[in-house]
Formats: sequence, C-alpha cells, structure tokens
Amino acid sequence: MKNRLNIYWKYAFASVFAAVSLSCSNTKYLKQGQMLYTGAEVKIQNDSLPKKEKNELKAALEENLVPKPNSSILGLRPKLYFYNIAKEPKKDKGFNYWLKYKVGEKPVLLGDVDREFNRKIIENYSENKGYFNAKATYDTVSKNKKAQVIYTLRPGARYSVSNVKFQQDSSLVNKEIQSLANKTLLKSGKPFDLDVIKNERERIDNGLKERGFYYFSPDNIIVQADSTVSKNHKVELNVKLKEDTPDLATDQFSIDKVIVFPNYNIQDVKRAKYSVPMNPDSLSKYAYEDIYVIDPKHKFKPKIFDRALYFKKGDLYNRTNHNLTLNRLISLGVFKFVKNEFIVSDSLKHQFDAYYLLTPRQIQSLRLETLGRTNSANYAGSELNLNWTHRNFFRGAEQFKAAVYGAFDFQMGGQENAQNLFRAGTNVQLSIPRIVAPFRFNSSSAFVPRTNITLGYEFQNRTQFYTLNNFTASFGYVWKENARKEHDLKVIDITLVSPAKVTEKFYEQATTPAARRVVEKQLIFGPTYSYTYTNTMLSKPTTIYYKGTLDLAGNITGLVTGANVEKGKEKKIFGIPFSQYAKIENDFRLYHKFTEKTSLATRFIGGIAYPYGNSEFIPFSKQFFSGGSNSIRAFRARTLGPGSFDPRTIPPGTLLDQAGDIKLELNAEYRANLYKFLNVAVFADAGNVWLINEDKDRPGAKFSKDFLDEIAVGAGVGLRLDFSILILRLDLAMPLRVPYYEKGDRWAFNRINFGDSQWRKDNLVLNIAIGYPF
Repeated sequence: MKNRLNIYWKYAFASVFAAVSLSCSNTKYLKQGQMLYTGAEVKIQNDSLPKKEKNELKAALEENLVPKPNSSILGLRPKLYFYNIAKEPKKDKGFNYWLKYKVGEKPVLLGDVDREFNRKIIENYSENKGYFNAKATYDTVSKNKKAQVIYTLRPGARYSVSNVKFQQDSSLVNKEIQSLANKTLLKSGKPFDLDVIKNERERIDNGLKERGFYYFSPDNIIVQADSTVSKNHKVELNVKLKEDTPDLATDQFSIDKVIVFPNYNIQDVKRAKYSVPMNPDSLSKYAYEDIYVIDPKHKFKPKIFDRALYFKKGDLYNRTNHNLTLNRLISLGVFKFVKNEFIVSDSLKHQFDAYYLLTPRQIQSLRLETLGRTNSANYAGSELNLNWTHRNFFRGAEQFKAAVYGAFDFQMGGQENAQNLFRAGTNVQLSIPRIVAPFRFNSSSAFVPRTNITLGYEFQNRTQFYTLNNFTASFGYVWKENARKEHDLKVIDITLVSPAKVTEKFYEQATTPAARRVVEKQLIFGPTYSYTYTNTMLSKPTTIYYKGTLDLAGNITGLVTGANVEKGKEKKIFGIPFSQYAKIENDFRLYHKFTEKTSLATRFIGGIAYPYGNSEFIPFSKQFFSGGSNSIRAFRARTLGPGSFDPRTIPPGTLLDQAGDIKLELNAEYRANLYKFLNVAVFADAGNVWLINEDKDRPGAKFSKDFLDEIAVGAGVGLRLDFSILILRLDLAMPLRVPYYEKGDRWAFNRINFGDSQWRKDNLVLNIAIGYPF
C-alpha cells in the first residue's frame, strides 16, 4: 500500500511539474521587451454599493475590455504553446499552417492593449448605468515576462429615476404615444440605465408600428435626463418626439392595393419585365378577391395567396400582420426568396400599396443520397435513397414527395445470434398547405397548417429468419400555434404487417409466444396525436422540450363489433385480427447552460400501452424497449427487462427481444467543450420496461409495487466530435445496478474489477452513434 501511494505522489508531482513547465515555456518565445498579456481586472472602490451590485458591475466591465488574453485551461495556454512550437509555414496550407494558425493561437501582448481606451470604456459604461461621476485609473503589474492590467473605478453614487413624463402635444402620433405610456419600462425609483431607455424607445416604436406608423423610427424619440430638478442623486426623465421628426413618420398609413408577383426575378426587373409600381389599368385582369396576382402563365392558383396574406384593402398597417404574411409565404415551401415593399400611392389619404415579390424555388428536384446510419438497436449500415420532390403539384403549393430506398444493416456488439437486415421500400407523401376538412379551420399562426397524406411499403428481410411485408398509410394534419407549439393529428394511421417467409431456424430459436409475435400478421389502425412544446431555440440559461403522444388503435371498431378476446370473441378484418389498445408516451427534457462551454441535459420518458377488447397483447412494433445508444447505454439495445426477468435463463441461441408495455426512464448528461469540435460528456441513465400482464415465460416481468427495486442504472463517459454537418458520438458505459440480480445484490459496486478482462468484456459497453442521445 505504501509503495502504491509513493507511485501516486510521483505521478502527481510529475503532472504538476509538466504543467508548470508548459505554462512557463510560452514566455521564452517572446522577443526582448515583449510581455505576455494575461488579462485585466477591475477593482471598484465604493463601500456604499451592495456586494451584488458591485459584482455585477465588475463582471460587465471586465466583459467589455479588449483585447481578450490567450485562452487557457486550468491556467495553461495550450493553443499558445502550439503556436510557438510550430514553424512559420511557407504556404497557407500544410501541417505547420494547420498547427500554428488553426490549432494554435497568436500571443496577445501587453503592447496590444490600449489601456487609455479601456479606461474610457469603463467610465462611459458606468455613466450609462447611472454612475454619472465615475472616474477610472489603471496600473500595470508585471512579472516573469507576464503582465496584467488593473483598472480602478471610483463610481460614486448611482442616480435613480425620480419621475417620468411623456410630453404632450396635439399631433396624432403623440396621442398614440400617450396611449402607450402606461406600460413604460421607465419606472420611478429604478436606477438610471441607458439600455432601459433604448429598450423604451424600441417599445414605443413597436407599438406605433402596430398602429399604422410604418415610417416611424426609434430615433424619432428622445428621452431627456435632468439631474438638476431633484436632489439626492435623482434624475427626471422626459419622453418626447424630436422636433426634426419627418412628416412621413408621423402619418398613419393604411393599405390601398395588395399586389403579388409569384414569379419575381431580379433579372426580370433589370430587363423591365416587371415594373413597380404598376399601371392601375393593367392590374384589373389579375384581380382575385381583394388582391392582384401578376401570374400570366398561371403557375400558381391565386387562392393560396389569399390564404397567406393578412393585409386586405383598407386595413390599417400593423407590424404583426406584416411579419405573419412574410412568414406564411416562406412556410409554403415553394418560394426561395420573399421580398416586400410598401410604396405610397396616395399621400393625402396616407395610403400605400403592398408589393410581394416572390422568387420560386426549383419546382422539381431529384436527389440521390447515400447514407451511413445507426439505430438504437446498435445496428449500423448504409442506405441508398432516391427522392423526387414536386413543390407545386396541383398549382397550390402542394408538395409531393416520392422515394425509393434500400438499406443493409448489421449489428455491432449485440447478441451473438443477431442476423443482418436488408430493407427496401417506397413511400409517397402529399402535403397540402391548408386543412382539408368538412369544417372551417382558422389559424393566425405564422406557420401554414398542412394536410398530409402518406402511403408506404417496405420489404424487410432478416437473413436466415424471416421476411416481412409492411404497408403503411395515414391521413392527418400538422399545425403550429407558434414557433414553440406544434400539433400532429393523424385522423387515421394504418399499419399492416404480413410475413412472406418464416424459416424453421426462426421457430427453433424463437421458442416463446412473445418472440414469435414479430412474425404474426398485424393490422393496426386508428388515430394518433402528438403535441410538442419547445423553447430550446431561445438564448436562455434553462430551456425545455416536451412531446406527448396518444395512440388509440381499433377502439371504435372494437366497440361496434363487440370484440372481446378474453371471452373468445376475437374479430377479424380481411382474415386478420385487428389490434385494440391505448398507448400514451411522454418525453420531457430540460437543458441548463452553466457557461458557453458547459451544460446539463436531462430527460424523463414515461409511457404505458394497455391492450384490451380485441387484443391480449400490444403489437410488437408498438411496444417499448430499453437499452441501446439512445436509452440506457450500459445495456445493449432490447436486452433490458421487462422487470426483473433474467435474460441469462434464456437458452443460448434463443431469440427474444425484451419488450414491455410500460416504460420509465431518466437520463442526465453533463456536457463540456474541450476544443472547437471536441466535446466530452459524463452521463448516468436509469430505467426499465415492464409488462401489463403476467407472462409465464418471463417471471418477474409484470409491473408491481416493487418497480423501483427493478430500476436499472448505468453510467459512463463519452466523446462527441461535432463536425457541424454531423455529430459522431462514442459513449463508454457500465452497469451500476442490474435488476435481474438477486435482491440485495443488484448494485454492482462490489463486483467492479477493471483489471479482469472478462469483466471488461461483459460490462463495458461502447456505443457508437450519430447525433446526441437527447
């Protein structure tokens, strides 16, 4: 034990020595008189400021100082080191160029720092935050060819707002400004803050844009600050319209004509094919409802623009409808560029014409794709896709997509008896940019609602075992309330699975009814609905993602036919028993960003599928699975559960996918960026699947009150190579809690033995995948 400790101390000493050597070695490359700039610190001398306020001011000031010192990790500067050791390249390419200028980082020297400029930044920023008498000085501290600049700020007392006035006059625009005053961001008693004043000007401008003042600008508003009318470091704010505000900015405009060019091209404008504005006499033949669609070749049905455009003749201009119209035109998916112009048509009546200049995308495209792929069952392989897309199928911006594909997959590190998969198929989809239904559907969203119709067929061959024919069809709607909320309702979703060939070898190895259900004929139909909420696109420290799915199969049919498999009343359609069940699944994720380079991602999955009526079991394709690269990574895909069922009791060579009717899973992952594209992660996963009913072939599989004692736990570390176009993920995990071990012996800590090669083979699981797990 003593010898082992001595070795550890030697390694520790060697690591510290190496780190110090690496840190010091950067300065030896400096020329005579040069000093490495190590950063700046701002010290605030004001005992009356609260500690929190002082820390916030200090952090903001240091963030604004330039330049930033060389990046460091634990006090070391490896990028600078690589820059220094690399030879100056003769060309802008090659290994030396890559090492010096891509991996490396040029030294930031004290001579690069304009200390007087930074001093003025500190004073100006402080004054903008209400410290009107701020004074700053600086000093330089140097040692061993390294230099740090210390800035000392004496901010004085911070001024606060005593009163806010909105100056009145008789103009229409001032009347509208007065109506916005009750929601002002400028509050009495709050500290003076120039950023808040800027936001207030933007708020007033946005409000006026909603009331028809298209040509108004935030610069037309001035907020005067007067510190002479009050004592005790108070300031009075006076919000008023600038005297030199243009007359056009004070006029309230309404829409005269709405004119659409759906085949607009900048080259056509240069050739004078289209003229803006157009002669009113030439517009009449293009009239449709209250708009004019200039489409001589009739490439588009005019009604698609009537649905997309929110402005009508006589409407008062407002920014909301302006943006909604542009977003809806873009979301049609048929236009590459969408440009909008407003041109005054009657200055006395304050009216302008709205022009929409739309450049179509390529209407048809044919694309051949070759893909490398992985899935949650640890299968990897390749796929070849041929896709044809028509973006204006019936001249109403309908998107028609047809694809044929073939794929070959093989399992990496899975079950010894796993077989390769060959898949080939075709699918078509027609997406109509409106709700096709016997009822009226109104949406004020920026996203166009869609009706989707799909048909598909897939031939699946699991070599040496079976071949299956899979037919799918669906009809439904997708609509978004806004960028965060999306609904997906399939009124009817049909799946038909029909085995074409099943080998004797499969029946020899699939010895249980559960294992043989994969080759049973399956007819599944019914509605499905999913709701998605996410704000992960926002630049907030904490964001969430939620998706809830409801799947109801055969419910009305089962009710009408009186199906009851338990009483021997199994009903069939076309000779196939139809499935009847209710399934719900919830996927909740929370992301918290600590810094720009570190974050925590968590996920909870909870789902249940309940068979009844015409079904005793959930169809194999609709069951839950656990384990694999996107689930509990310490267990191979579909080898965990259900419950405490022990897969070691299965005779060697037996086929069994360990599926369940109930799923609970919790994942947590700490993510950090090491260098550009290189990211690391530390993760922990927990969960399992269970059955609703007893299964005599799988004891312990049924969900019970002891379910918490049957939770599997795994943990590990991972590398993520983020190449922008794809993320290659490698996760090494090991089980910490195994639910099928004897009670009291399920935690695996006492069995961990990294020195045992057999233990490593059985317990260390390497997952290779593309993309993040969640």
